[in-house]
Amino acid sequence: MSLWTRISDAIGALASGEGLSAVFDRLRTPPDRSVAFTIAVIALGAKMAKADGQVTRDEVTAFREVFHIPPSEEPNAARVFNLARQDIAGFEDYAARIGAMYVEDQAPLCDLMEGLFHIAMADGEYHPNEDQFLSRVAEIWGYDDHRFRRIRAQFVPDAERDPYDVLGVSPDASMDEIKAAWRQLVRNTHPDQLAARGLPDEAIKMAEKRMIAINRAWENVQDMRG
Repeated sequence: MSLWTRISDAIGALASGEGLSAVFDRLRTPPDRSVAFTIAVIALGAKMAKADGQVTRDEVTAFREVFHIPPSEEPNAARVFNLARQDIAGFEDYAARIGAMYVEDQAPLCDLMEGLFHIAMADGEYHPNEDQFLSRVAEIWGYDDHRFRRIRAQFVPDAERDPYDVLGVSPDASMDEIKAAWRQLVRNTHPDQLAARGLPDEAIKMAEKRMIAINRAWENVQDMRG
């Protein structure tokens, strides 16, 4: 059974009235967790698309960059998107349910947030309503402002790119502490680690941008400190 067929089955249960929480409760463990992650990206992406008032061709392309959708599975993918967009449940309810899935391991939430930023920036513009949407999702997931700004800096061209924010350390930290943080981030971004979280292969590709930002921040700190 393909990923998109399993997604269609899951979203079909939602459409039949089973309820959002019941659907996600069944998708907590691998391999179904990859189904949950994919639904989460598309569902929140659909909600976010309503934040700036339109769904552009670029945003649809961004979905394709995050997930390789075979032509035969496009109806299933479209069904997920349209059901999420039309669902009366607000995005905060979606975010809370998704956050509850990863209460014991929040690393996939960072991956999901990055996927949403990738989609938000697909049309080349970061709309204020998208910023409000993403900051509220981050708040629901327990992110502080520092952590949210660190992720935003990786994707939004005119966002402040403090290397210490990117590495998640204080400017007063020692070089040993900063180096340790950099190494940990690199380990966490390794494809094997992402696969262990139950992410689909297509979503792992998003980590390339994160790795570039992490390494660039480490290089900037080294330059600043001589």
